[in-house]
Amino acid sequence: MDIAMMSTAMSQFQVQQQVQLSVMNKVMDQSQENSDGLQKLLKSADISAMQQSVEPNLGASVDVKV
Repeated sequence: MDIAMMSTAMSQFQVQQQVQLSVMNKVMDQSQENSDGLQKLLKSADISAMQQSVEPNLGASVDVKV
């Protein structure tokens, strides 16, 4: 393998590494944004309203024996 081919191969390898790193950084940023949004959504959610929507009959009536 001559020097020119080796230089080209090393350059291509470096570019490939840079692209992979850039893509990984973008994916990490996107997942951080998604997790921040999910945390915000969970904090703002009304748990009792969510339970009521899933099981609307639960707690609607109370049986009392005297």
